[in-house]
Amino acid sequence: MHIAPYENHNQAIVDVGNSTVPLNYFNIVKLKRGELFEYRLEAFETCIVPATGTVDVQVGTMQFEGVGNRGSDVWDGEPEGVYVPTNLSVELICQSDRAEIFIAGAKYDKTLEPFAVRADELDLVQYGSDDTKTHRKIKHILGQKYHDRVGRLLVSELFTVGQGGWSGFPSHKHDTDRVPVETRHDETYNFRFKPNYGSGLQLLQKDENSPGEAYHVVDGSTFCIDKGYHPSVVMPGYEMYYFTILAGLSQRSLIQYFQPVHASQVDTIPGIKDMIAKFK
Repeated sequence: MHIAPYENHNQAIVDVGNSTVPLNYFNIVKLKRGELFEYRLEAFETCIVPATGTVDVQVGTMQFEGVGNRGSDVWDGEPEGVYVPTNLSVELICQSDRAEIFIAGAKYDKTLEPFAVRADELDLVQYGSDDTKTHRKIKHILGQKYHDRVGRLLVSELFTVGQGGWSGFPSHKHDTDRVPVETRHDETYNFRFKPNYGSGLQLLQKDENSPGEAYHVVDGSTFCIDKGYHPSVVMPGYEMYYFTILAGLSQRSLIQYFQPVHASQVDTIPGIKDMIAKFK
């Protein structure tokens, strides 16, 4: 499901009970200096990630100051985040002139402990190559290293390296719980492009034996994936970023199932097996 960019006025873009991705939650909050935003989700754990700007975050009785250090866009510095457990009250106060904040969520029924992820604590992966048109960088905010501190939520930022090229290839899916072959993980993206008038295509093939659909994604597009194979591509001359939310139905570790007709290409892309392992 493609959700074109719109002014959401700090209301959830993918709300609790979404019919396409019921395991996901996603909001974009925009604040000016000194403005406050509050929320509490009874059945979802969340991660707060400033796309730009800086915020102070109060989670229950814990305070996390100066979260976020990026300026003009998501390419301008490293991400930071705060993990918010299920059913705790949250306050965000903007400490920069402006801030745009992503709030990513996964359905989960237990309350854990909040914590911050600072820029020097990210789990970074770079894989692919210019030759294979798959060169990209992943910045895991809630990745493998926090496996014992988070319930079902995985949060990452994905960047194409250079201009043009493919992401999410070889084509893969994760819509059925059949461990150890595959896990059910609902997924939500938010896209950004550099320059911001760039764009790309999100492909979605739900039926193995039939052609899929192509969606034109632009700066600010949100895309929800409930099932099917889903590679994406950016136009030559532009860089692509997407904020990634994964929520597991029965476990946090993601097991991707590569489309059989393309699976052999896993062996042609440098570093992709390390990338796959980082989601487990």
